[in-house]
Amino acid sequence: MDTAMLFRRRARMLRWLVCGRLGPIWMWKALLLFVAIAFTGQLLGVIFNKSSVQPAARSIFSSPDAQGPSLGSCQPHTHIMFLKTHKTASSTVLNMLYRFGEEHGLRFALPLGYQLGYPLPFNAHRVKGYRGPRTVEFHIMGNHMRFNKPEVEKVMPADTFYFSIIRDPVALAESSFAYYKEVAPAFRKTKGLGDFADDPEKYYDPRLRNNHYARNLLWFDFGLDHNANFSVTLAQRGQAMIRRTFKLILVSEYFDQSMILLRHALCWPLDAVVSFSLNARQQKPSGIGGISGSWVDKAAAAAGVAGRGGHSEAKMLPNLSLTEEQREKLRQWNALDWYLYKALNRTFWEEIDRFGHTQMEQEVALLRMRREDLARVCLRNGGKPVEAHRIRDKTIRPFQSGLVKILGYELQPRLDNATRTACLRMIRPEIQYKDVLDAKQFSRAVQAQPGQPNHGLMVAAGGSFLRQGFSRTGERLVGREAGGRTVDERERDWDRSRLIRSNQTLIGQEKGRLR
Repeated sequence: MDTAMLFRRRARMLRWLVCGRLGPIWMWKALLLFVAIAFTGQLLGVIFNKSSVQPAARSIFSSPDAQGPSLGSCQPHTHIMFLKTHKTASSTVLNMLYRFGEEHGLRFALPLGYQLGYPLPFNAHRVKGYRGPRTVEFHIMGNHMRFNKPEVEKVMPADTFYFSIIRDPVALAESSFAYYKEVAPAFRKTKGLGDFADDPEKYYDPRLRNNHYARNLLWFDFGLDHNANFSVTLAQRGQAMIRRTFKLILVSEYFDQSMILLRHALCWPLDAVVSFSLNARQQKPSGIGGISGSWVDKAAAAAGVAGRGGHSEAKMLPNLSLTEEQREKLRQWNALDWYLYKALNRTFWEEIDRFGHTQMEQEVALLRMRREDLARVCLRNGGKPVEAHRIRDKTIRPFQSGLVKILGYELQPRLDNATRTACLRMIRPEIQYKDVLDAKQFSRAVQAQPGQPNHGLMVAAGGSFLRQGFSRTGERLVGREAGGRTVDERERDWDRSRLIRSNQTLIGQEKGRLR
């Protein structure tokens, strides 16, 4: 009995051991399978996570490509004066200066409003925060002005790098006509640009405000007398003065080559001169005709007649068609600009000859590749600009100017903070960007005192400038429209020619010279 019971106990123990051994084998198999599945899931998660972060450009602005080819041991320029000429892609250039200055904590010579007293000759007291020569260090000046060298030198340090940008006067006239058709009296009365070109004297009156947009606009922006009778001597003298002051003149038609020369002149990284075309104007729908040209032809517009929510009617768009004969007439009408453009275009290509054509081609290719890479990361719709009212973020809708629609961009969704900040800087419209910098540079808003103009922002897509003393173009009015403001008869142009008043128009008078 005892032996049988002992046998049964041992048999139960043996079965327990056998079952215990078999049980853990299956459990281990199940455990190994679970571990394998978990490891695979974790591995795939890491792969998916990496693939979602890297192309989304968390590191694209800090990649080696952002620096571009080596510039040697030079030091970046931080004292810069850019003469922002009209209708020359200058808003795109100004965006680069804004970005670089903001990223490096530089101080801007900002206007009280949105332009530095334009179209009057620049005066140092137009700069917000200016307290006298050399009392405040300003690093970058670049808003619209009519150049006046002695006054600029009161604001900017002695080692400032001066540069500007020019454009073929015929293409400039087309763009100026499109934007200022309802601003310049000489344009307003015409049926189209061709009509104006056939007989500009019929429409042009130098005494009327804003007619400077209709003749030798580059010459005017450089601070010279755009109504002077053309002579080779006068044109050579003006060109020489410009070349003595400005160390580099960019050419809109060769924008990418200009950016390479600028990068080397300023000793800046490649990303600092990579840009998207800002304030591009929308082309007419097919079948209407009249507007054509490259992206430069759709250049910046920080001023003009306010539209309504970006909806300009196609029937109101200006007729810009020109015959070759009319194009030649525009060159003759803008003879001072045409001479200046040809001369400075020659010096531009002399700069490229010294730089080296092979190196230029290589660096232009890198710049264009970098622009495409940043567009893929930053911009929706394949990088194509869109109408202002279609931009979801109202704070980056471009101001609508003139009779044409000004386009803007939309950012890609779900960008990380650093990438979004960098991308936003590249597409932020000029007017909004100026206000951002103003708010950063001045800790509290300057409230308009009684009897003084209010320079606050009163513009959005479809908005308009309503500040006292400013036209709907955002520019300072001359004469009675600006509350009776007049120009001192003793003012001089920056080339020291005396300025005299003639029915609210500034006319330069060279001493002892026939103009």
